Amino acid sequence: MALPLEKNYTIEDIYTLPDGQRAELIDGQMYMMAPPVRIHQKLVSQFTKIIGSYIDSKHGDCEVYPAPFAVFLNEDDRNYVEPDISVICDKNKLNEKGCNGAPDWIIEITSPSNPEHDYGIKLFKYRTAGVREYWIVNPAKKTVTVFDFETDEKSNQYSFDDTVPVCIYEDLNIRVEDLLS
Repeated sequence: MALPLEKNYTIEDIYTLPDGQRAELIDGQMYMMAPPVRIHQKLVSQFTKIIGSYIDSKHGDCEVYPAPFAVFLNEDDRNYVEPDISVICDKNKLNEKGCNGAPDWIIEITSPSNPEHDYGIKLFKYRTAGVREYWIVNPAKKTVTVFDFETDEKSNQYSFDDTVPVCIYEDLNIRVEDLLS
């Protein structure tokens, strides 16, 4: 469960956490991260494989990174997130530490203990930072909520049985149920 710790933290505090302890930093608030469950990891692995294969097949310039992968959203010392999946198309944003600025596409798989974090705090943060597309995959409800921030900031909700169109790639569609087979 991601719980905020009371204090105004910086990225330096993230780097001083004990080995194995993961946290995210949003507007100076630190949110500790619990270890993911098995379905979460399966989805991260399968999404990474599908998206990576698609990019490779198109000889694309984008790169896909599964968590843990550092994203410094606002290029400041008060925002550090580790999206479950980050797709970055501007290689100038990448360095040895991670991504400086907003990825083009982020996928978050909700935690059973705190799905509100992805639907609230992160939704607002990703939209205002310049993420082009944001998916929230909820294994408990078997839903995918897609936010296309490039076109009218509209959202659509799909079931795991639906074929979900990817907004940043016209010819990529993903059926989440297929990833779990």
